[in-house]
Amino acid sequence: MKRSTALIACMAAAVVLAPLSGAAQDLATTGGDSVKVLLDNDKVRVLELQMPPGGKTGVHSHGDNLVYFVTDGEAAQTNADGTSKTMQRKAGEVLWSGPVTHDTQNVSKKSVKTLVIELKEPAKTP
Repeated sequence: MKRSTALIACMAAAVVLAPLSGAAQDLATTGGDSVKVLLDNDKVRVLELQMPPGGKTGVHSHGDNLVYFVTDGEAAQTNADGTSKTMQRKAGEVLWSGPVTHDTQNVSKKSVKTLVIELKEPAKTP
């Protein structure tokens, strides 16, 4: 009986905490005032990210996405597995990425601006 009670308690905690962990992984949430949702529909979501020098996005996840670099910049990116890399990007550059969980920091001496275009699953026909 103790085992089933513990199992029920764990399942209840998972149901309660699951929405919080999902929200915490969303760039629109973790990025704070640096992120603005420009478009969100059933096909795509477009986020504008404007980070000051030293600014961080917080750990977040994306599905398939494109990143358009509006300004030049340098970023340090740390993946969920702990690996990291520093990237130099030029204005007008476009980057494709599959699903990823990471944190990005602006290591430039100036603010940087990017557009993140997150693709959504195609709508199913009935």
